[in-house]
Amino acid sequence: MIQIEFFHDAVCGWCYIQSPRLRAIAERYPVEVIHRSFVLQKNNDEMISRFGSMDAAKNEILQHWQHCKAYADAPELINIEGMRAAAFDYPTGYLSARYAKAVERVGEQISGQAGGQCAHWDFFDAVQKAHLYFNQNINDPKVLDDIVTQLQLPLDQIHKVLLSQENADDVERDLHRAQERGISRIPAFLINGQNVVSQSLSYSQLATLIQSELDKKAVSGQAEELL
Repeated sequence: MIQIEFFHDAVCGWCYIQSPRLRAIAERYPVEVIHRSFVLQKNNDEMISRFGSMDAAKNEILQHWQHCKAYADAPELINIEGMRAAAFDYPTGYLSARYAKAVERVGEQISGQAGGQCAHWDFFDAVQKAHLYFNQNINDPKVLDDIVTQLQLPLDQIHKVLLSQENADDVERDLHRAQERGISRIPAFLINGQNVVSQSLSYSQLATLIQSELDKKAVSGQAEELL
């Protein structure tokens, strides 16, 4: 089994095109995917500090969307003009990260760690589609509540977790994990807690990476048998 820690932010277009490729890998290879929140900016102040203004942030990020669309397997699912026309400020991914970690924790309570990770992944993908295709404001709790409801997750339990300090700490722990491993850009993968890949990969590149890890593991296992 190969463990892949997937670091992502709901507002990241490159993460949006990466997630379905990783899902396809998980269907074919023996991998365990662990989701890690990596919030690029937490609030408007951080957006303005990074880009100069909220308008400048939106303009620059939509240029990134254009690049993502050129490399996407389903470019029709990236609605650039819809987001350009949206009246709200370009959102940060912090609130959706808080929700995702709450979804994960509640999922673990219901069906164990694997269930928590599956719930996190389903929620993350739904939020990204709401953001990049339907151009909804994912800074609006109602939008995120609707996604929770659509996924048939227990909204009341998730709200209770959201209000806890533990929930905020969960997001910070993921960021700290990234910092410990020298991860500063997303999407990023941490393979078996050691190897870092910080770029968007095609399905074939991902498959080659995972097969290489499996081959190394097989060789290591054979060497141990000879000892």
